[in-house]
Amino acid sequence: MTIKFTKSSTINELIDYGAHLFDAESLYFGHGTDNAMDEAAYIVLAVTHHLPVLNDEVFDMTVDAFQQKTILEMFQRRIAEKIPAAYLLGEAWFAGLPFEVNEHVLVPRSPFAELISDQFMPWVDFDKTKTILDLCTGSGCIGIACAIAFPDASVDLVDISSDALLVAEKNIAKHKLADRVTAIRSDLLSELGAKKYDLIVSNPPYVGHEELSQLPEEFYREPQLGLDGGLSGLDLVHKILAYSADYLNDGGVLYVEVGNTDEALQKCYPEVPFLWQDFEYGGHGVFMLTKEQLLEYKELFQAKLT
Repeated sequence: MTIKFTKSSTINELIDYGAHLFDAESLYFGHGTDNAMDEAAYIVLAVTHHLPVLNDEVFDMTVDAFQQKTILEMFQRRIAEKIPAAYLLGEAWFAGLPFEVNEHVLVPRSPFAELISDQFMPWVDFDKTKTILDLCTGSGCIGIACAIAFPDASVDLVDISSDALLVAEKNIAKHKLADRVTAIRSDLLSELGAKKYDLIVSNPPYVGHEELSQLPEEFYREPQLGLDGGLSGLDLVHKILAYSADYLNDGGVLYVEVGNTDEALQKCYPEVPFLWQDFEYGGHGVFMLTKEQLLEYKELFQAKLT
């Protein structure tokens, strides 16, 4: 299909037009937005360089011919190719911060953003948090947002994907954090040696094969390495539970996002007191355990690996 829109238009008119187009198609919204209007606004405002929106006057501004052409081309690709808007733009927003993204990393959308904005209170001591690990970092968005929320902390971003780490390194540079944030290639914790952390956060692959086979087409534009958590979705989560205590300082805590596999995880470990997080702005499936709890149930966690 070819989208045409010939008149000189304001930002608001293009947003309305894009929302109308998207509503007429079988699109899935869940990669930074959850409806057609917000998806169209995301594209229009990003192309016209008005993110974040500082005042409502921008919506009445006229869009020049070149930007309008770019916007319409993105509308067309969003519909025809089911590409999430963040990939079309090469940028996504997380925790109020812009991040470069491409097809080698998942589009940032974790409820971790809310935990970070609250500095993980009351379970994390802000003054004592000097070392943070972001495990399965992807674009680096969670770890970098943590570095900004904890300005006295050093942060390691770990991923098995070299392509993902290239994106993370770009985002480290983008936010001028090279003095405190380091990207490390590692299969989970295997290459971290004797390092220890006050806080470990992780958004690992956690989608089980049955759920993975039923996802909307937009998810297949993302790297499957970042989604596929094995048959049950918990392959990497079991390993994180079994070994993360060895990489936490005394008093340290672990936060892990498991999304829709939260019930499956609880059934695997009915005796473990996972502290499931509540979110004011949506999201679920993030638990917290202390180092002491991880040590208490370590044999149980390790038994799942045999």
